Amino acid sequence: MFGTQMTSSNKGTGTPMPFKTLRVWLFAIAALTTSGYGISIMFEILSSNGMTLLEYALLILFSITFAWIVTAFCSGTIGFVLQLLRIDPLTLRRIKPIKFDNAALAQQKTAVVMPIYNEDTHRVIAGFEVSLQSLKETGQLANFDFYLLSDTQDPEIAQNELSAWHALCERLGDTAKQVFYRRREDNKHRKVGNLTDFCERWGSQYDHMIVLDADSVMTGKCMLELTTSMINNPQAGLIQTIPIPVRQDTYFGRFLQFASVLYSPMLATGSAFWQTDKANYWGHNAIIRVEAFINYCGLPTLEGNAPFGGEILSHDFVEASLLHSAGWDVLLLSDIEGSYEEVPSNILDYAIRDRRWVQGNIQHLGLLGSSKLKLMSKFHFLLGATAYISSLIWLSMLALSTIDAVTRALNSDVYFNRVYQLFPTWQIAKTDLIDSLLYLTIVILLMPKLMGVIVTLVHRNKRFGGSFKLILGSIIETVFAIIVAPLMMVFHAYFVVCVFLGKKVKWDAQPREGRMVPWKEAFGYTLFSTLVAIVWGATAYYFTPVFFWWLSPILLGLLLGAPIIRYTSSIKLGVQLRKMGIFICPSEVDNDPMLNNLKEHLKEISVPEAGQYPKTIPTLPQEHLVVMPIQSFNKSKPHLPKMKALRAKAIKKFN
Repeated sequence: MFGTQMTSSNKGTGTPMPFKTLRVWLFAIAALTTSGYGISIMFEILSSNGMTLLEYALLILFSITFAWIVTAFCSGTIGFVLQLLRIDPLTLRRIKPIKFDNAALAQQKTAVVMPIYNEDTHRVIAGFEVSLQSLKETGQLANFDFYLLSDTQDPEIAQNELSAWHALCERLGDTAKQVFYRRREDNKHRKVGNLTDFCERWGSQYDHMIVLDADSVMTGKCMLELTTSMINNPQAGLIQTIPIPVRQDTYFGRFLQFASVLYSPMLATGSAFWQTDKANYWGHNAIIRVEAFINYCGLPTLEGNAPFGGEILSHDFVEASLLHSAGWDVLLLSDIEGSYEEVPSNILDYAIRDRRWVQGNIQHLGLLGSSKLKLMSKFHFLLGATAYISSLIWLSMLALSTIDAVTRALNSDVYFNRVYQLFPTWQIAKTDLIDSLLYLTIVILLMPKLMGVIVTLVHRNKRFGGSFKLILGSIIETVFAIIVAPLMMVFHAYFVVCVFLGKKVKWDAQPREGRMVPWKEAFGYTLFSTLVAIVWGATAYYFTPVFFWWLSPILLGLLLGAPIIRYTSSIKLGVQLRKMGIFICPSEVDNDPMLNNLKEHLKEISVPEAGQYPKTIPTLPQEHLVVMPIQSFNKSKPHLPKMKALRAKAIKKFN
């Protein structure tokens, strides 16, 4: 399937992206100017009575967190304007539907691959099948093959997968010739190794591969739009969609689902505007040009120990950066619908998933010194790590602010700080500046939410149950986001500390089905932070009551940690809100046929009992062996000695 290898000089024109450099500068100037303004106010507040080492530390921590929220604010503002005017963030033209060219599609061959590891077999097979059936309904299935790539190590789950696969093939009939199941008994290099195995054995037979996660489902229309976009953009190495959470029943799950579908398209539109052809990859629900991936995305094992060394954990960011370095485009298409995923249904499972991402994102900081990677790729790494490290910074800033407030309270009546001081030192409180900075921060944090609601009211309000239900849902979502933020701050801060201390975490299957978190488990994860909040609050109230009331929203979120975790995991509460029309989402209002089919299919099918089907290994297509060169992060050629060894191994295996 591979032809002449493309280089950046002969890839074709593709989708025009005017003013690429200007966009980056526009975004950078807006973010730096706003950040600088807020930081200058903070400096003037702290320096009014002279700067101590503690206050210098506060200024540094504030600068990092403020610049972080300003970046999101500027991106959201750009997205708001573009979405309001219905302008494509890449072409800067009016958004138009993607038109399918059946003749062009017929000349392409695409693999749909779903890597899995110790997952719920029932859900995996159901999602895999309804995605396939949705594509079949478009009449274009002949140009696609589906692969279930198992890395499952649990013998019982592996047997369930095999039995369920035979049952699936029986249901598919003649269509089964286009679906394949492969299980690796040795899951070396985790998901990276899983996809590498596919690419080296069968990848060269395909132009593209659509990568789905174990909890992903994707409509046939979405798959065709992705494939068509690849055809229309021959310079694109990867095109990412926005995976929208679906099928949530708990309060917390529906909160995440509602917030994602309400704000993500706007935020992604803004990101696509300034990232242009150097967007990021989130590991799934994307289409990849197989040739580019094979040639440039073979991942090395990083030198050194954790947190920066070892196997690359969050591989997706790194693969996107390697495609950038090789001259391939990575695009984010924010307006394609029908790309779905599932998310953890309660705060604890959500936090545990984040624990793995924290470790993977912090590891990326070790690649910032690479001479091979482009500046935009390094910026993605920095933003990804800061998203979690900012929680530790925020917590540290609150702790230092408390110490500073208590210290000032104890010394408030001391006017002569030095021996033989002739005149007293008067304390200066710049109340107006403090209020200005507070209001500015609130605007920067909450304005993207307001803009998301406005653009939805203009273009999509009926798909959220109408204006009243949309506004009511957004108010509840905002209040709850504020309440739960301190709890997530503590979780993330703890995870960051664990990573830097070298504590590793298992990358196991994620729990996604709804469950009511027991009180014992809720208190087990929050008791320490609750006790610290009590002592913290009592100390602040005793020495500086004014600061205590400023700190009270954070303390309240920590004091109520266990009840918040317990009651937001309630399925009953989530279902009741859905009946009331609160947190209602477009996929539910539209009655998406594929999601309805998934719901019914989960009821209809089951994992066959042991012995119902033979244990025969499914037939796999003929292999066409290639080798993925292991890349280097310096400006040099790939690791040639290892390439030669792998090539010799592949040839030997083929013969």
